[in-house]
Amino acid sequence: MTRPRLRDLGITIGRLPPGPYNAITDVPGVRVGQVSVIYDHPQVARTGVTVIAPRDGAVDTDRVFAGYHSFNGCGSVTGLLWLEESGQLSSEIALTCTYSVGTVYDALIRATHDGYGSHLPVVAETYDGFLNEGPAFHVTQEHVLHALSIASGGPVAEGNVGGGTGMKCHDFKGGIGTASRIAETQCCTYTVGALVQANQGQRVDLVVSGVPVGQEIGPDVVPLPQQSPDEEKSSIIVVIATDAPLLAFQCRRLAQRAVIGLARTGSYGHNWSGDIFLAFSTGNHLKALPTEPDTVTMLPNTQLDPLFLAAAEAVEEAILNALCAAETMVGQKGCVVHALPLEELVRVMRKYRRVGGPV
Repeated sequence: MTRPRLRDLGITIGRLPPGPYNAITDVPGVRVGQVSVIYDHPQVARTGVTVIAPRDGAVDTDRVFAGYHSFNGCGSVTGLLWLEESGQLSSEIALTCTYSVGTVYDALIRATHDGYGSHLPVVAETYDGFLNEGPAFHVTQEHVLHALSIASGGPVAEGNVGGGTGMKCHDFKGGIGTASRIAETQCCTYTVGALVQANQGQRVDLVVSGVPVGQEIGPDVVPLPQQSPDEEKSSIIVVIATDAPLLAFQCRRLAQRAVIGLARTGSYGHNWSGDIFLAFSTGNHLKALPTEPDTVTMLPNTQLDPLFLAAAEAVEEAILNALCAAETMVGQKGCVVHALPLEELVRVMRKYRRVGGPV
């Protein structure tokens, strides 16, 4: 049964309006495909892969400007050196678990159509080893190719799905979340969308619209996962997309604003957390093998503030959507990660006057 998203509960984050789907797919040409891998025998699998495909899957020949920001680098994202050097993204972005990066990387190369530089794909990971038996290497190349084949626009599944299947967030069940914002600049209206693989934070730190939800819904209400001290502080991958005409250095600046959305939910970058953010812009077209100079446009830096606000708000809501959508999951060795109880969330928000109705 699908759980409601944050706005379905009457909780609104920020002041900018969302796009039609309130998802990264509100940016024209951006598709998302996800495959979840869940079974109990011969080993326990609670994992999967999520792919984000710009240009309706033709980014290998029609490239986009891109940039990234590492808030805390205890994580792995392939292809970042070339992305930083070239300022361009030439492959789909894939999100998965720590143990599946190599397999997913190989699959994206296998799916490459032109071979002109898109053999350095971007694959990001967060660690799902609390619920998933990672060393069993459950994700296969066929899973990745299937995710690519079903990638589409429109609504995006959230919570226990794709690369987020086995993730936890603020000691509740986490996973995939997405949101978008419409940003008005002096010259045009643009869309900014975010998708997160949320696997970060401690219960006590969780904040929703300024409310200390993690303290209000403590271990006496919902049990904490049983874990080692270091395991409780894991990672988040954020992907931001926009149709605004940004150059590579501006995409990097946009990626940095994910820190704001992350902080608003209570995370502060634990030592063992891989908090890595990518942003790309579809506002220019870059040929793989141009025979003449590319002609590009650039939104002036003085008009970036609405996009910065949009990115911060979209990331914040995407994280909270992941928490709302995710369901309680039992994994290896009987480990349990409980879902955020939505009735309790609404009760707490009413207590702090963030939602209408009786306390």
